[in-house]
Amino acid sequence: MDASGYVFDLTQHTVRELNQALHNLPEQGPPTAWKVLNPAGEHTVAVGINAPCTVEIAGHVGYYCAGMNKYATVTINGNASTGLAENMMSGVVRVRGNASQSAGATGRGGLLVIEGDASARCGISLKGLDIVVQGAVGHMSAFMAQRGRLVVCGDAGPALGDSLYEAQIYVRGSIADLGADCIEKELRTEHVEALEALLAAARIALPARQFRRYGSARKLYHFSVDHADAY
Repeated sequence: MDASGYVFDLTQHTVRELNQALHNLPEQGPPTAWKVLNPAGEHTVAVGINAPCTVEIAGHVGYYCAGMNKYATVTINGNASTGLAENMMSGVVRVRGNASQSAGATGRGGLLVIEGDASARCGISLKGLDIVVQGAVGHMSAFMAQRGRLVVCGDAGPALGDSLYEAQIYVRGSIADLGADCIEKELRTEHVEALEALLAAARIALPARQFRRYGSARKLYHFSVDHADAY
């Protein structure tokens, strides 16, 4: 520990030791600050945190960084591989580079900010998490997303929002094509105000009215033989 908090150098300690130290933090304890040095693409860094703390990771990370996060604020000063912030519950996860596929998968709450681009299936099976991507997203993003919001400040790849439920999607750039049952919807005043607040929380200075809103056409909720060709 130094004057700025706890320091874990992953050339001197294992990821298991780091995660165990984070898991030992009391859920109702005072906030603590952590720095992780030399991650070198290690997998499962800072997963399963269940305490109010800040974790700053100095470099690139591998699979499933900050998965199952609860209460913590995790900042990655680099790129993140597959499954960033998977099944996140609350708190904030921010990656200052790009994220690979399935970022924010099944996320239930909190805020995930990706300052670069996100690959395929960003926000797959979303269940309440807010995801803001400053760049572009790849194909099948928000596939089967149930709740929450996906905000894309750049472009979106093919099959955006395929088989969408009640999640909301906002896109500022172009869209390759929409997935099954995803349609453009009216951007009303209440959506503009909510999006402005979300962009402010993500620290992205863009006008909310430059975005378009997309959601579910609600034609795939229940099977109907009349719609068999759509399944």
